[in-house]
Amino acid sequence: MLILLLVLLGFIFAPAFIPALLILLLLYWQCHREPGKRYEESKYFAETHNEYRKVHSDKGAYGEYLTRGYLQNLPGYKKFLHNCYLPKDNGETTEIDLILLHESGIYVFESKNYSGWIFGTETQQYWTQTLSKGRHRSPHKEPFFNPIIQNKVHIKWLSTYLGMEPEQFFSYIVFSERCTLKDITLTSGHHHVLNRYDLLSAVSANAQISGVRLTPGEIDDLYSRLYPLTQIDQSQKLAHIENIQKKKEPQNIPDGPIQGQMLCPRCGGKLVLRTAARGAHAGNRFLGCSRYPHCRYIRTLNIQVNDHPSG
Repeated sequence: MLILLLVLLGFIFAPAFIPALLILLLLYWQCHREPGKRYEESKYFAETHNEYRKVHSDKGAYGEYLTRGYLQNLPGYKKFLHNCYLPKDNGETTEIDLILLHESGIYVFESKNYSGWIFGTETQQYWTQTLSKGRHRSPHKEPFFNPIIQNKVHIKWLSTYLGMEPEQFFSYIVFSERCTLKDITLTSGHHHVLNRYDLLSAVSANAQISGVRLTPGEIDDLYSRLYPLTQIDQSQKLAHIENIQKKKEPQNIPDGPIQGQMLCPRCGGKLVLRTAARGAHAGNRFLGCSRYPHCRYIRTLNIQVNDHPSG
């Protein structure tokens, strides 16, 4: 709008500057057109047909698009599958952000387009995202479900669907360039957690170690079996989202020790589920240390404690 206003004023008050203003208008138009044009020329758009505006406004979808772009130059025969909805034995589905069928194996990616500092271990039920709120203010800490466990669920149902052993899959948790993996502890050697800018080099190194495991024909066969699961209709997608939201809704869980006991990161005591009785947060659920009042550690909850959202 500003450029158009300048052009209009140029016509009225300074005709001599009209060529320069038109050049500014052209540059402005190209700068705003170029990202959309690049997107429409991308393999991701050809495979998903998702509109640029929709992807660019959705942080999760945009992260998956960027992850796909980093892997484009991976050497070797390969095919990609986006947003694959795999059936579970309870009639529900689990959604995988991105699957790479490569001659070195099957790669399953969980994309986390987060910012801030990330803390977590392979076995913790919840990880922590820490966001700065400026100088002299305490940082905001946001728990989120362990993406390694989330991807293990994905691989479980993918291996079941394909009739393959889970050990034949590679698990990658991909965080954005905008976050710092401050303290991530991995113990099993079966999972990779990294920033997006390290993805291509990490997968390339893994492919060299693994060697050729799948022929082009086997990759094409796997792709033809999985591709229909990426083409579900809108009603099925809405049902999937509804099932996830139901799991996130608060339920009548009594206060006290919780299933899958978690430990206080401050003193090592047990965390118990409690309900705030008064104040601005009255009625909200939280995890508190069983050694209270000697230890006053608490963790606020945004989702149900026993929920295992697999996306």
